[in-house]
Amino acid sequence: MNAEQDTIEAARQIIIALGLPRGQHNERTALCLLALLNLTSGKAWADAENPLMGITPIMAWARDNYGKAYAPNTRETFRRYSMHQLRDAGVVQYNPDQPNRPVNSPKAVYQIEPAVLALLRTFNTPAWQGHLAAYLAGRETLVLRYAKERVQNRIPVAIAAGQKITLSPGEHNELIRAIIEDFAPRFAPGSVLVYAGDTEDKWGYFDAALLARLGVVVDAHGKMPDVLLYFVARNWLLLVESVTSHGPVDGKRHGELSTLFAGSTAGLVYVTAFPNRAIMARYLTEIAWETEVWVADSPSHLIHFNGERFLGPYETH
Repeated sequence: MNAEQDTIEAARQIIIALGLPRGQHNERTALCLLALLNLTSGKAWADAENPLMGITPIMAWARDNYGKAYAPNTRETFRRYSMHQLRDAGVVQYNPDQPNRPVNSPKAVYQIEPAVLALLRTFNTPAWQGHLAAYLAGRETLVLRYAKERVQNRIPVAIAAGQKITLSPGEHNELIRAIIEDFAPRFAPGSVLVYAGDTEDKWGYFDAALLARLGVVVDAHGKMPDVLLYFVARNWLLLVESVTSHGPVDGKRHGELSTLFAGSTAGLVYVTAFPNRAIMARYLTEIAWETEVWVADSPSHLIHFNGERFLGPYETH
């Protein structure tokens, strides 16, 4: 075993010692840890650092310093099956420089948690075992604290009287909150939230039983709109797309949604929501006819794209 492999194996043993699940006892997670310590094979553990790094820079670091090249399409594997667990275990912090950064932001970064950095600087010294035992004794408290901080950064959304859900931080989910709290009371009063997506969790909120009663059953692969609202008084199902960077209800999306909700016993109404008119202007030529447009910074107005009626379902042709 060469020096590089020795260091990778040491990092893997540390991951085991820190109590991470078996699924992270691998070279990929070890390289993530080493990258976040900027620990090359010739460097002492006492000289470990704590740079802020995103997933792509971590992968590039592993390639440049340990000769481990991963395909670009494994980026999601790094994020979901190494970094998520290191974060949840309190080993790394997520966006410590800006905790409310959107979860899908290209600027997302990770950093070694300060107590873990201090601990790992004692690796391969007589003090290691004692410091490890002390750290593990308080680790649950640390994990709970960071979990609480993540919850505090989530977006609260009122979906009914006395009932709230939370969504992960970010501009996209802020618009989803506006759709539920501002659009719905104005244009579909008394409506019931059926579904709200989340950039962190696709099925952020989903009343599958209600949707089934309306004749629609979707599987995990169904490309849902960002928000589904059932307008009880009119028996309408409002399919709302939240657009901050892409994805209005254009002709293609209109067709997809029509197919997905073909069995609905409620009339289908298609809505595209934008945070402001400047973003709406980018997509005016793409928005499908016989749909509605709502702009969050002018919440009392609704823009109708042609058709024979204003805010209402059309017969399927």
